[in-house]
Amino acid sequence: MPQNKLKKARRVVVKLGSNVITAVNSLNLQVIESISNQISRLMDSGIEVIVVSSGAMAAGLRKMQMNKRPEEIPKRQAIAAIGQSGLMNAYEKSFGLRDKKIAQILLTGEDLNDRKRYLNARNTINMLMNWQVVPIINENDTVMVEEIKLGDNDNLAAMITLLMDADFLLVLTDIDGLYDKDPRKHKDAVLIERTNAFENKIEQFASDMPGVLGAGGMLSKIQAAKKVTSAGIPMIVARGDICDILLKLFDGIKIGTYFIPKAEKMASRKCWIAYTLEPKGRLVIDDGAVTALKKNGKSLLPIGILDVFGNFGQGSAVSFESATGILIGKGLVNFCSSDISLIKGLKSRQVASCLGANHYDEVVHRDNMVLL
Repeated sequence: MPQNKLKKARRVVVKLGSNVITAVNSLNLQVIESISNQISRLMDSGIEVIVVSSGAMAAGLRKMQMNKRPEEIPKRQAIAAIGQSGLMNAYEKSFGLRDKKIAQILLTGEDLNDRKRYLNARNTINMLMNWQVVPIINENDTVMVEEIKLGDNDNLAAMITLLMDADFLLVLTDIDGLYDKDPRKHKDAVLIERTNAFENKIEQFASDMPGVLGAGGMLSKIQAAKKVTSAGIPMIVARGDICDILLKLFDGIKIGTYFIPKAEKMASRKCWIAYTLEPKGRLVIDDGAVTALKKNGKSLLPIGILDVFGNFGQGSAVSFESATGILIGKGLVNFCSSDISLIKGLKSRQVASCLGANHYDEVVHRDNMVLL
């Protein structure tokens, strides 16, 4: 039951949407103070809480008296820079009233794609929690460009949940949860209290229309749910301005939509490969290789590769798919793309004569692979 799982949680990630913590002309200080108070009380009871907070862009827009996000990247970066200081100041004051310190962490896709930087981020957040400091994480919009963009803070929250091996992801938004149709348009919309993020109909229920201030709609929350629940971590989407929402959830009150996790948690490294790394290329594999990977738990060998797409180096992340285009998984390659093109279809004992040396038998070792 979701209530029992949350009561047993020792580490949670709380994602706060823009429309939760912003009011008409400024940050919604009342909601920020309420959330800060609730998090402080959870921390005092021994629960570690990591916050992923939107709101910098919204706060900047309000401060500059603009009613929508600008399209031009330099303007968006400037607006985020203007709003970030006000956002963190509001958190610092609110948590300070409860004798809690905060720390700002701004991340880009590069920080989470690079293994060393990924682990450095985890070590830093762990140290902050050891010191009873509240980590408040946001995408670094000030330097964001498309190549390093994380997408939206729902996606970032899912990545942080996996990074920190959290027990639960709580997404607080301006809507009660997932409905069977858009409640803004349909009065007969019904709240879905419990669901599997991988059910085909779920994405049909979700609206991908973002709010005025936020970057993601309900569809981005379902995509986040897919990441964390496939790794064995449950998630709840609920309305963030409900009085004492976090405390009520931890008390076992049924609020919002609960996304059911898979039975077993995925190892941290596997989560990083599956849901954080961006593939640099693509391998097409034959039916024998598909069977070897999916049914026999084998590594991917050169003989099973039919084709190679992309230009990538040794150690890069790639996806691999069947000859009919079905995604099979992701993994880290032991050879660069040009070498894989030379050895595809060969038996392992033939690789050394083809390349002049053979340091690996596998193109993707089982330990560096995730089936999706």
